[in-house]
Amino acid sequence: MPSFVSGKKRNTESEMCFSTTVQKDHQTPLKNNLHLTSQARNDIYNPILPGLPDDVAKYCLALVPRSKFPTMGAVCKRWRSFIQSKEFITVRKQAGRLEEWLYVLTGDAEGKGSHWEVLGCLGHEHLLLPPMPGPLQAGFGVVVLNGKLLVMAGYLVDEGAGCVSSDVYQYDSCLNRWSALAKMNVARYDFACAEVDGMVYAVGGYGADGESLSSAEVYDPDKNEWELIESLRRPRWGCFACGFEGKLYVMGGRSSFTIGNSRFVDVYNPEHHTWCEMKNGCVMVTAHAVLGKKLFCMEWKNQRKLAIFNPADNSWKMVPVPLTGSSRIGFRFGILDGKLLLFSLEEEPEYRTLLYDPDAAPGSEWQTSEIKPSGVCLCSVTIKA
Repeated sequence: MPSFVSGKKRNTESEMCFSTTVQKDHQTPLKNNLHLTSQARNDIYNPILPGLPDDVAKYCLALVPRSKFPTMGAVCKRWRSFIQSKEFITVRKQAGRLEEWLYVLTGDAEGKGSHWEVLGCLGHEHLLLPPMPGPLQAGFGVVVLNGKLLVMAGYLVDEGAGCVSSDVYQYDSCLNRWSALAKMNVARYDFACAEVDGMVYAVGGYGADGESLSSAEVYDPDKNEWELIESLRRPRWGCFACGFEGKLYVMGGRSSFTIGNSRFVDVYNPEHHTWCEMKNGCVMVTAHAVLGKKLFCMEWKNQRKLAIFNPADNSWKMVPVPLTGSSRIGFRFGILDGKLLLFSLEEEPEYRTLLYDPDAAPGSEWQTSEIKPSGVCLCSVTIKA
């Protein structure tokens, strides 16, 4: 059985001695001393699992199937805190117990409502998520961070009135519940967002007054704070972002300094806090997904070809999409088990989800899948936990 660092029992006693000494030396109020001592005693006498060291207990909890996490989280505060932590995902990964689930935001045929549902490893059962907090919204950003789903900003429509939001909500896939996070510095919609090395970036879009934005900001989950970073060289909206090798790539959409859609790619280096620019991008992207170390796109004017970007050499490759049903069908992408799923944007009962396997032998990359949302796929994310 792997060994994980905990050392709570040993460290807590030494922390108590150190805490008491410091308090005596600096004459800290007795109330604080009692509070710290009580907290330390709780750590000693309330182990995660009685009779087991905490590192072993954590490993045991990590072996439980993911569908049981909400029940586990209700047992006690220490279990719930561990299940919510990044450490829990790390231990499950080391134990080989990560489960990959596909979450799809599904809209009804009339476009009057939407809901999140879980597909993939659950078979054909559509498990519904609790409704997202707040009023109906559009143009929001979606990112996966540490096994959790973040829904950010967007344009709110509430009883006929509209406004731009800076709200951020987090869905904990382990505990099956939503919570609010720190607001963004700038309210925005139709912007680009992505996770890079454990941080979330939001770039461009439209602002509260309908102005196009060049501002960018980053979210630190450890601090629960958004911080403004160096702005883009030009305003950009309707764009999307992805992370490769520790850098943020922003492409697609439009810029007020170009005619029509922009092919420029803005690349941000978090280490140097600087932007640079490439000219080999894509325009009017209707669907995109990162699979492995490559970006898969579909452009509005070419719905029958996958555009595959390799950041290693900044090259593009075009792969024909086999025709199925109406040639007017548009697609949204999903990723499951290292394969790309193409969900139809049309309500066509006869359509079977196309599946592209980049590792398959030449000539057999395309297959079909039984995985299908209950309605129109608006967007999807894959969460491993």
